[in-house]
Amino acid sequence: MTITEHETAPAVDDHGVAPDRLLAWYRTMLVSRRMDDREISLKRQNKIFFQISGAGHEAVQVALADYLRPGSDWFFVYYRDRALCLALGQTPLDHFLQAVGAADDPSSGGRQMPSHFGDRRLNIASTSSPTGTQFLHAVGAAEAGLRARRLPALRQHVEDLHDDELVLVCAGEGTTSEGEFWEALNTACNLRLPVLFLIEDNGYAISVPVEVQTAGGSISRLVSGFPNLRIEECDGTDVLESYEACRKVVEYCRAGHGPALLHAHVTRPYSHSMSDDEQAYRPKSERELQDTRDPLALTRELVIREGIATADELDRLEVAVETEVAEAADRALTYPQPEPATAARHLFSEEVDSTGSDFDTEDSPAHDPEDRELTMVDLLNSCLRTEMERDPRIVVFGQDVADASREDVLEQVKGKGGVFKVTHGLQHRFGSERVYNSPLAEANIVGRAVGMALRGLRPVVEIQFFDYIWPAMMQIRNELATMRYRSDGTYAAPVVVRVTYGGYLKGGAIYHSQTGETLFTHTPGLRVVLPSNAVDANGLLRTAIRCEDPVLFLEHKHLYRQVHNKGQDPGPDFMIPFGKASVVRSGSDVTVVTCGALVKRSVDAAKMASDQYGIEAEVIDLRSLSPFDMETITASVRKTNKVVVAHEDSLSWGIGSEIAARIADELFPWLDGPVRRVASMDTWVAYAPRLEEVILPGPDDVLEAIVELSEY
Repeated sequence: MTITEHETAPAVDDHGVAPDRLLAWYRTMLVSRRMDDREISLKRQNKIFFQISGAGHEAVQVALADYLRPGSDWFFVYYRDRALCLALGQTPLDHFLQAVGAADDPSSGGRQMPSHFGDRRLNIASTSSPTGTQFLHAVGAAEAGLRARRLPALRQHVEDLHDDELVLVCAGEGTTSEGEFWEALNTACNLRLPVLFLIEDNGYAISVPVEVQTAGGSISRLVSGFPNLRIEECDGTDVLESYEACRKVVEYCRAGHGPALLHAHVTRPYSHSMSDDEQAYRPKSERELQDTRDPLALTRELVIREGIATADELDRLEVAVETEVAEAADRALTYPQPEPATAARHLFSEEVDSTGSDFDTEDSPAHDPEDRELTMVDLLNSCLRTEMERDPRIVVFGQDVADASREDVLEQVKGKGGVFKVTHGLQHRFGSERVYNSPLAEANIVGRAVGMALRGLRPVVEIQFFDYIWPAMMQIRNELATMRYRSDGTYAAPVVVRVTYGGYLKGGAIYHSQTGETLFTHTPGLRVVLPSNAVDANGLLRTAIRCEDPVLFLEHKHLYRQVHNKGQDPGPDFMIPFGKASVVRSGSDVTVVTCGALVKRSVDAAKMASDQYGIEAEVIDLRSLSPFDMETITASVRKTNKVVVAHEDSLSWGIGSEIAARIADELFPWLDGPVRRVASMDTWVAYAPRLEEVILPGPDDVLEAIVELSEY
């Protein structure tokens, strides 16, 4: 239905709502609205710096909150959910502290703008600005509960686990245009997860009306074909109708039937935000008609009509609320903003230092003398296997990572275990609750992993090819990497994202040869690792799994099964800390700083330089790029006084640019020549082998740079 005017609500008793309950709802709605008004005033006085209103959405939110369990259920809200968060247990002061950017803001410690709610005490997950990203987090949180209930060894590691728990995720109708909404619905229905999707439809996504956003103008009609999805539609400005609809969807989810979608028609009496003027696109007649459906006015009329309170009593209540809100706002203004020295705090874990000595067991590997040398694929698989044996919280998923999705054929097939066999045999060993396939949807993979990590799981997910990671870029950069920082350390998402990358394949072409690691090293809060050999891959992956930070773990396809980089299994506790480079060849004349597939090519070039020209080049394998080991580079440059930086990605804006700039800035007095870079051409990797050969850097390119620089 499309609601254009409010009909008289049935009597309170017909819905089983006690009079004092209705009055409490009205009070919360009133507090929420007056807080919006106070923030608008503060913004105009330049005492806060942003404002976005939840006005018009309050009724369905307070009605739903009665069925929810703060601290037990999980909540993924959005910026118009002020009344809901107040009903769940947050206070006006909590919200005003965020508005003024106070260090004591419980949601974010002054890192997030107003109405980006979060509260670890209540299981309100940290809210971000990108619309729709929270849908997949909610699915992941529900999935963590589902798998923990099925696995006794995992159950004890998932905090506040309940058999009838519910995960609520909220959004406006405009957000349902995002792909993550559909990906989340698909997985929630497929796994029959207890996720309640509350779509608060106020008819406008900023200035775009719903009929332009949504085919047919109704999201609930559009999703009606999803299996296991309970759909209810209600007038979200009517607290009693909302209360009845909320009861149905909550009971459905808690009973384990699957997800539900509540499509609540609400209003937006204020502009989208204070940066928007709705008079520019909404005529006066439309705005006046909307005013007749204001949930605050309608609930006040209902309270009076039912004899619960008189108009005078409600007037006095409003004065009391005004005073309470004003006092909370004034009090918030006395709180200091964060100290400048805390600007980088909680970017990474403050308790577990993945660059520290606790992760450095490189000098004491536990080799078995009888072991043969293994490929990078073998030692990555070995690390995953031993880590999954050690830690029941680890789950592995992605496209094609399972041996076989259909368990009835597991014993009849050899098993896939990933395109490159890195996860082969893990499903056989650990079962389908811990190793399983995902839909072909990269945002789905990473977004679900974020939600699972919030609840205590340790997801190790695979993106099949780096070239196709881009649908997950929003989840990686804006969600995964920011979670700890934006929540002031109250939430974290220690997820390992494994992804194959790189060229030198003969036929990889544009969409199977990309590197692009600097697009991720430029992401604060994300560790980026790039091993060049089997043993390093084993130790760095173990560090990635055991640390408390999100890690992008890059695995070069060309290096997976090379003979030159094989090694013995270093044992189940072998780790290499992030930010520790390796000097793979000593030298005195030129330093070559490199990584990934260029390590072998640089070593070959250094040998040729020695054999043919008597030049001794020192080759440094960075191993991790964020952070990278500037100390080892410094020591080498002070010795050789000349530097070549060699990497696989394009020359311009590549990792070499940053390293060259750091060397020029910090080591200029020790340089006897310019910092040279060797890298790919600034183009895509072409299919034809003759083109690929000239596009990608090889040993001859590194040799040329070494020789030219030595003669400078």
